[in-house]
Formats: sequence, C-alpha cells, structure tokens
Amino acid sequence: MHRRHFIAGAAAVTVAAGFPVRAATRAAKGDAALRAMLDRFFYGRLDESPELATRLGLDNGPRAGLKARLSDESAKGQARDLARAKAEFAELSRFDTSGLSPEAKLDHEVVTYQLTRAIAGAERFTYGSSLGRFTPYVLSQLTGPYRDVPDFLESQARVRDAAESDAYLARLEAFPKSIDDSTDRQRNDAARGVFAPDYILDTTLRQLASALERAADQTVMVSTFATKLKAANLSADAAARAASIVEQKVFPALQRQRALVTELRAKAVHDAGCWRLPDGDAYYAAAAEAATTVAMSGDEIHRLGLAQVAEIGARIDSILKTQGMASGTVGERLVALNERPDQLYPNTDAGRDALLAQLNRQIMAMHARLPEAFATLPKAPVEVRRVPPTIQAGAPGGYYENASLDGSRPAIYYINLRDTFDRPKFGLATLTHHEAVPGHHLQVSLALESTEIPLIRRRGFFSGYSEGWALYSEQLADEMGMYEGDPLGQVGYLQSLLFRATRLVVDSGMHAKRWSREQATDYLIATTGIARGRSQGEIDRYTVWPGQACSYKIGHTAWVRLRAEAQKRPGFDLKQFHSVLLKGAMPLAVLDRVVREQWGIA
Repeated sequence: MHRRHFIAGAAAVTVAAGFPVRAATRAAKGDAALRAMLDRFFYGRLDESPELATRLGLDNGPRAGLKARLSDESAKGQARDLARAKAEFAELSRFDTSGLSPEAKLDHEVVTYQLTRAIAGAERFTYGSSLGRFTPYVLSQLTGPYRDVPDFLESQARVRDAAESDAYLARLEAFPKSIDDSTDRQRNDAARGVFAPDYILDTTLRQLASALERAADQTVMVSTFATKLKAANLSADAAARAASIVEQKVFPALQRQRALVTELRAKAVHDAGCWRLPDGDAYYAAAAEAATTVAMSGDEIHRLGLAQVAEIGARIDSILKTQGMASGTVGERLVALNERPDQLYPNTDAGRDALLAQLNRQIMAMHARLPEAFATLPKAPVEVRRVPPTIQAGAPGGYYENASLDGSRPAIYYINLRDTFDRPKFGLATLTHHEAVPGHHLQVSLALESTEIPLIRRRGFFSGYSEGWALYSEQLADEMGMYEGDPLGQVGYLQSLLFRATRLVVDSGMHAKRWSREQATDYLIATTGIARGRSQGEIDRYTVWPGQACSYKIGHTAWVRLRAEAQKRPGFDLKQFHSVLLKGAMPLAVLDRVVREQWGIA
C-alpha cells in the first residue's frame, strides 16, 4: 500500500473511532520535526560528499560549488565524519518519539540503527574504513581514489557549460591531494601492520601502472573531458589545461603512491584473512554483521553455507541429468558447460557488443513482465555498460549505479568483460535480473523516487536487505517463468544461488577459519564451476571486503522466509508484499517486524 494512502486511511479510522484530533495534530508536528532533522542530516553529509551530490544530481543551486570538489580522504576528514555521526546520534537520541506516526518511528529506528553501528565500528577499529562499510585496507584493487576518481570523472561529471568545465578542472586539481591523503593513511596503517596481502598488492600495482602508462592527454580523465567539451561546443583549450594538471600534478602523486605500494609489497604476507589484523577476529564478526545486519559467528556462517551448497547442488544435478550431463561432480559438469562453444561469446570487441546487446534484450523482456508482480515501477531507465577497461582487472563481475534524482543520467548496470569466457550465455539472464530488473534497479529506484520517506533513507543502503532482494529477484524471475523452455538458463539461475551459498563458505573460510587464497579459490571453482579468472577475482574481492559476500544469501534467506510466512495469511497478494520496497532499505530484523505487522504474522 502506498504510504500516503496508508496514512490517509489510518487517519480516517482514527478520527472515526473518536481518537482525539489533538493526538493526530501532535503526530503530524512530530513527523514534520523529525523529517526536518533527518533532511538536515542528509544535506550536512552531502556537503562533505561532493561525488554523491553529483551522482544524485544535487550539485546545483546553493550546492553548485560541490561540482568543483572531491571528498576529503585525509585522516582529519575521517575524524570529522565520525564526529558528525556522533553529533547526529546525540540529537536523534534526544528526540521524543512518543507522538510519532508508525512511519516516522520507522525512519527514526532505521537511522538510529545505522548511526549506532557506524559509530561503534569506527571507534573500535581505527584502520581502513569501518564507519558503515568495513574495508580494512586504504589501498587495494577495489579501494582508493586512484581508481575511483578517474572512473567518477568519466561516468558522472557533467560538462555542459563553461562553469562545469571550470569545475571539472578544479576537481582534477584536487585529485593529487586525494591520492596523497590516501597514501598517508595507508602508510600510517602499515605502521600497525595493516596492509593488503601480496596478491592484492600485485593487482593494485598493475592498476597503478595502467593509470601511468598512457600520455596525459590519452588518460580517461583528459580524453573523456575533451569529448564532453566538444559535445558542449566549448573551447578545447580546457583539455590542454587538464592534460597539464595530469602530467605535472596527478602523475607525480600516483608515482608516490606506487612507491609506497611497492615498498609494502616487499613486506607483504600471503595470508588472506583479516584474522591477522589487530583485533582481527572481532573485526570479521563486526564486518559480517555490518553487511548482513544479522549477528552470526564465522562458524555459523560456514555451516549455513555448507548446508545450502548441498541443497542447491542437488537441484542443479537433477536438471543437468535431464540434459544428458550425468558424469562427474556438479562443479565439473558446470565447468564443462562453461567451456561449450555454444555458450561463449567471442573474446573480441564484436563479441562483447553482442553480449551487451543480449543483456539489453533481457532487460526489455523482464521489464515487460514487471506489472505482474509490482504495482509501482521506477521512472528512471537503466542501461548496460561495460566496466571501464582501466579498472576491470580489480572490479567486480557486475554492479549497479543508481540514476540521478534530476533525471539527467540513467541508472547503469555494469558488467566486467575483461574475458567473455567468464560470462557464459547460460548465466547472463540471472545476472541481469540481479543487477537491473527486478533486482537492484527496481529496489533502489523505487526508494530514491519516493517522496514519502526522507532523503537520508531514500539513499540508505543495507547490504543484507538490498543484496538479499536482488538474489530474491533472481528467484522471482524463475517463478515468473522467465526460463520456461530454457533448462540451461535455469541452471544459470541455480548456479548463481549456489555461487552465493559458496560465498558463505569461502568468506568465513578465509576470515574465520584461516583458509588460504588458493584453498578458497579451488573450493569456489570445484563447487560452482565458475571460470578460474572470475573465481580468482571474486576471492580477491572477499579478501579486501570481509563479510560483504555473506549478505547475499543471508538476505535472500530472510526475504524468502518472510514471503513464505506472509503467503499463509488470508488475502495474500504478491504485489502488496512487494510494496514494502516503498518503505526504503532497512536492517533485516526491522524488515522482519514490518512484514509481520503488515500481514498479521505472529
């Protein structure tokens, strides 16, 4: 039910029952006061997050100056973020919630949860990042402005007039400081023994070398700027200035960073898990809970993964046998399926173009079916793009980036095409259902486009909720018949489920049970049949992002369980069940309560 309609209906019932009008008025005033506070929090954060402002299309009007800035990557900037979170929490704690509407109480609860966990993490673990997302290493193949800023400038920074051209140049001028600040933070962490394992630093060095190997005017920072200038009919002189900044300031900062990473590589160990870090066992427990919003020990995560691997593997086995594939383990048969020529696009530019075209067809086919399961659909379009080659060596296999709020930029579903062998045809549709529709695009966009929840929650993210929803969406697509007549496509869907269950095993294996990189990689390949190149990239991702890989299957399990319980209630309607998305992302325990209250589940 749409929140506005719910509020109106509840108010009508309240008045009819003789509930004092003063109470309703008091609730309205309390709701408005809370909304004003939360909006103030959001814009305060936005003022210190220029890239987010640009991504959302909110770097205009009084915030137009944000177009010329980058986020503060220094230790002082980290301390300021923590101090702001503490001030927000103190103010939120003083707020009287007794007169709030149920919706406003939910807003208060969710933001309080986020701040409580973020502050606790940042105070206990003073290395890397733990103010929400836990990433122990300042510099890795997935972390650091050296990789994030050029990609951001290419995909997000707009150049439509002279002012935006000047702002782009100002961001380029600020980039060397971001690099140096991250270098300083990594150097300080390294003094405490906190830096990435040897194989992670090898990839990081390759990416730094890639950033330095081109002439300044051929870097993505300058070449895309020149393209944007031409499209806006602006002077090409600005591109020459950009090249000068890159040559004289950005490259030296990158060289300084590469020197540090080279120094650390000489001292690095090969151990994969964060158990080796200060307070490492507690770090993993906190990281896993931050990602899943569920408190589980490493042993519990491991046992859950093993049980689900066995159950899903049995389902795949039965389908493969109907396709004449009965010999060997499930993993071995999936490897053989991955190697079949009819399942592969050529590893050429033409092959990649054909693969991207297929993904677009899959989006269109699923989008046409969405009204069967959803009463509200997002307005923003979503398009598929290849992960930029400059960062593909360390980037995930696929990821989603939301559209801007002002409608100027679509949502983007990125897929890593460094090797098309990593993306066989039978698994493509389920990735599309996960990253685009009805997965991340539908869930994220419905919240972003809502006017019924405060901005701080429209942009809120809880991995267990969001990644769990995306994996549930893969299951929903299967239930809607998207693989009817396509048993190999269904195998691809089940392989995806198996992959996420396997993540529980290998993530906890590395970080709680001291598995090596090789042990984790071999288990992932043997269990899922996923190509070694992609499997290796996945294991390396879990190395530097502990716990996050667990959020998918734990979240999926919660979504499926809640739907199963709601289906037992009289009058269950799938569209109405899915309308919970309009309330925005929330911790899984809060989602559990919200759904139970909505459907009267004891």
